[in-house]
Amino acid sequence: MYKKQLYVFHGDRPIPAIIRNYEEKDIDALIRIQQESFPPPFPSELWWNKEQLMNHITLFPEGALCVEVDGEVVGSMTGLIVNFHPSDADHTWEEITDNGYIRNHNRNGNTLYVVDIGVRPSYRKLGLGKWLMQSMYEVVVQQKLERLLGGSRMPGYHLYASEMTAEQYVDAVIKGKLKDPVITFLLRCGRTPVKLVANYLEDAQSCNYALLMEWRNPFL
Repeated sequence: MYKKQLYVFHGDRPIPAIIRNYEEKDIDALIRIQQESFPPPFPSELWWNKEQLMNHITLFPEGALCVEVDGEVVGSMTGLIVNFHPSDADHTWEEITDNGYIRNHNRNGNTLYVVDIGVRPSYRKLGLGKWLMQSMYEVVVQQKLERLLGGSRMPGYHLYASEMTAEQYVDAVIKGKLKDPVITFLLRCGRTPVKLVANYLEDAQSCNYALLMEWRNPFL
């Protein structure tokens, strides 16, 4: 199981934090993280429920991570293992994650797929999302998988959808002409684009698009 102690920073002030596998005792806190991280217009029915979280804990506990600050769970990240082939990249979030229940988790797969990552807004200046991502990369290495993969929301796109295509928006973000809250964050975490997918998730801000982004295991 996973447990890492580290310091995160609020300005120049170091603050102790712990990244570990989440457990049944954390369920209420994990649901609160979802509610704060993905407020409307994000669909509330896509927030975690207790059955989904229990599945994460029992089916693939190695891919169920949370971060504690001052003894409080303030962020989480969840993954499952799938078999992924770049030649067959089109899918929806619901299909590849079993609608968040991960009953399709495949320990013989080649890819750790990110189901979700979220940090409570009041803690985002501490860089916890990047630390969660780094920790999940370590799970990829430990599990000897080829890559970490996930569909990146692109919530800035709705502001530009009337003047450019989704492909043009992604290109502008990657070239640094525009900044997207999620794509830019993932680029900073070392993720690289694989493919733009339409109708990935009901997400008005992203116009239902997502950008598949990966991190390749450097030891394979």
